[in-house]
Amino acid sequence: MNPPRTDARRHHDPDVRGFASDNYAGAHPEVLAALALANGGHQVAYGEDAYTENLQQVVRSHFGPTAEAFPVFNGTGANVVALQAVTDRWGAVICAESAHINVDEGGAPERVGGIKLLTVPTPDGKLTPELIDRQAYGWDDEHRAMPQVVSIAQATELGTVYTADEIRAICEHAHAHGMKVHVDGSRLANAAATLNVPMRTFTNAVGVDILSLGGTKNGALFGEAVVVLDPDGIRHMRHLRKLSMQLASKMRFVSVQLEALLARDLWLRNARHANEMAQRLAEGVRAVHGVEILHPVQANAVFARLPREVSERLQKRFRFYFWDEAAGDVRWMCAFDTTEDDVDTFVAALKEEMAH
Repeated sequence: MNPPRTDARRHHDPDVRGFASDNYAGAHPEVLAALALANGGHQVAYGEDAYTENLQQVVRSHFGPTAEAFPVFNGTGANVVALQAVTDRWGAVICAESAHINVDEGGAPERVGGIKLLTVPTPDGKLTPELIDRQAYGWDDEHRAMPQVVSIAQATELGTVYTADEIRAICEHAHAHGMKVHVDGSRLANAAATLNVPMRTFTNAVGVDILSLGGTKNGALFGEAVVVLDPDGIRHMRHLRKLSMQLASKMRFVSVQLEALLARDLWLRNARHANEMAQRLAEGVRAVHGVEILHPVQANAVFARLPREVSERLQKRFRFYFWDEAAGDVRWMCAFDTTEDDVDTFVAALKEEMAH
């Protein structure tokens, strides 16, 4: 029997890697192998398949016996569904001003989810009980959206990582005010790799109510999950997921990717490698006169300040983004497939452009 014909062809150089985003990376070979394993034959649609069922046990091994995973298409969808699940129509979410839900989701939490975001400026992307209190008031004021949730990112948009004790303090403070806690965990694995602890240590074990669990930035082709950690306090997740256009018909292909990452240690191997490459990049950059690293390098991101004209020349050789156009700040991201040679070549190019 002849193999099926395909007219697909490669349109890119697979040896070219940049530092723009961990979303630029392809899928890990073990994830692709899992997708092939799940293919073939028929499985019940809309999450009633064997792979989604098994994913629940895998997720509970990480987040406790009451955890329930709801696979979705992407990170913005995960955040919108999760935040809707823990707010009323008049509810508001307290978050850092730099939070992804505020800056990089096109207004989706507010426009699609109907949720008011109450933002707080932070020096390092991290909230504290004291910073939360800048917006945690006015529950009886009918003229103000009611604060009902505190949302934090782990790791943050600035590449910093909360300790378990810091998240516990936030949860205790939020719960004392009758608010729930959501974690945007698109890079949760990177945080766990940095802290060298299981993911449960800084999620369900310290009081987090609901989280968005990332897969795409850590080796998946696509797909994330909303993980409900407090099922008694959160209802109607299935309806919210469908209403938000995040219900995959062939859900087995989302679930099997998360299973491939989480069932063993692929999630941790990928995250550790990305973090190690960011550390290597930071060490190389620190040796370049005139380049300033702006934030602690605690995950897989390096934020730096250098002359704008140098960045613009360097961008012709490597893809990366400006973080603050006015200040000339840039962000360099590492991924699970970033190599030592990628990093060393980039640092050498940076030195050349700075000298020029």
